Amino acid sequence: MNSRQRRGVILLVLSALCALAAFAGVLSVVRDVNSKVGPEVTAYRLKSDIAPYKALSADQFEKISMPKRWLSGTAVTDLSDIRGKIAVTQLKKGSLLQTDMVVDSPELEPGQQEIAIMIDASTGVAGKINPGSRVNIYATFESKDSDSGKDTSKLLVTDARVIDVGKLTALESGQSSSERRRTATEAVPITFALDTADAQRVAYAESFAEHVRLALVASGDSTDVVPDDRSYTLDEDKKEATR
Repeated sequence: MNSRQRRGVILLVLSALCALAAFAGVLSVVRDVNSKVGPEVTAYRLKSDIAPYKALSADQFEKISMPKRWLSGTAVTDLSDIRGKIAVTQLKKGSLLQTDMVVDSPELEPGQQEIAIMIDASTGVAGKINPGSRVNIYATFESKDSDSGKDTSKLLVTDARVIDVGKLTALESGQSSSERRRTATEAVPITFALDTADAQRVAYAESFAEHVRLALVASGDSTDVVPDDRSYTLDEDKKEATR
């Protein structure tokens, strides 16, 4: 082997050693990164905004992977965890889903049933009533007798529990349950958890009352209403004024 060949062999050996050294360096960097990042796990990101108190479904989220060490302990990693849950606050598009963003949907108690009615948007809903809210339900009835009858306001149900609030819906002509409410243009479906007697009262009022209104009850307020205070006519104020 002449000197030129020896130099070539030496260069090849040096090149191989450099390549091995570079490969070892890359492996070292990869191992260092892996030691800092760790294994990846599944998480879920919101595809769009979700309004408060709305029921959650799997199609509202997209599956992503990210390092486990960067994921908070409250992150949802299994979508079965949101079954039967609702958003507890406004959820923003792109946010990672966390367990503290959701709560259990309100459930019926023994002896209760769900009943949903359309409430005119102009009669006090105003975005303040949500699932879990407690409300008093009032109805106003127009007298059938124009000569001697009296228009009456009735407190139908006290402390009714709201379990769902639908979306604001435009009413078509004739869609309103009561003919006297045919001028309403928008309404919100509200679902209540009521016993049989209260459900019948609400169903009757939704069909025949001039208006059905909701009054939000303060948290912790469970004051009983005496029977004499459940009906009201203007004559009562007139009598008080003459005393």
